[in-house]
Amino acid sequence: MRIEPSGEVCGAEVFGVDLSGPLSAQTVAKVRAAWLAHRVLAFPDQYLDDDALERFTLAMGGFGEDPYFAPIEGRAHIAAILREADETTPLFAENWHSDWSFLPEPPAGTCLAAVEIPPVGGETLFADQVAAFAALPDDRKERLRSLTAIHSARLAYAPEGSYGSRDKGRSMAIRPDESARATQRHPLVRHHPETGEEALFSTLGYIVGIEGMDDAEALALLRDLSEWQVRDEFVHRRRWAPGMVVLWDNRSVLHRATGGYEGYRRELHRTTIAAPRQAA
Repeated sequence: MRIEPSGEVCGAEVFGVDLSGPLSAQTVAKVRAAWLAHRVLAFPDQYLDDDALERFTLAMGGFGEDPYFAPIEGRAHIAAILREADETTPLFAENWHSDWSFLPEPPAGTCLAAVEIPPVGGETLFADQVAAFAALPDDRKERLRSLTAIHSARLAYAPEGSYGSRDKGRSMAIRPDESARATQRHPLVRHHPETGEEALFSTLGYIVGIEGMDDAEALALLRDLSEWQVRDEFVHRRRWAPGMVVLWDNRSVLHRATGGYEGYRRELHRTTIAAPRQAA
């Protein structure tokens, strides 16, 4: 296995491993170590089918919950991140976020396997939240460590949310639900459960408030922090290629989609990787 760092704040490409078949315990351990070290891994020229994508997800920690995506036909844990060539709906996942941060146990990671890649555009951006936190002044770090964020899916997945009843003509199988109104509290600064590193966790959109603050004060803080979290020096840009697989750590990076491929169809198959079970 050969790992080539991106040269940016995070991210690496992995060569010399075939994800299409069974993976040895040694290979899984090497991939997991690289994942934790680089936060975002790209595996070129894999061309995984859905069976292989599921096997890889199980090897990386098992299936996590996908509350608002309908799975593709014949699968329980694979969703299609799809945009048809003539689609005009707002781009899916264009805002920075950490996947499903509003769950009681947010997922460890997300895996995407290329199915159909346009010749232009469609890059995925990642913002390293370990680096973003480390670069803050010490007094700001202490303040943020004391805060608890209130997370919710309501702005996106409630019936009146961005992907709710008014969202017409979308090719993705998104299923909004009243359950999106629920809230969950997580520390604004979390220790990564496997590396111990401190990282800012999630951002505006899925964070709807700060415990003990009124809405105006919380929104001002979150807006200011969100600008810091995605400064250029914290961002890795992943350009897709046919057959590529990308794996990222939701506990240490934010991500967002980009457009620029109007007139072309784009399809990725996605799995969510469960958080490791904590010892009793």
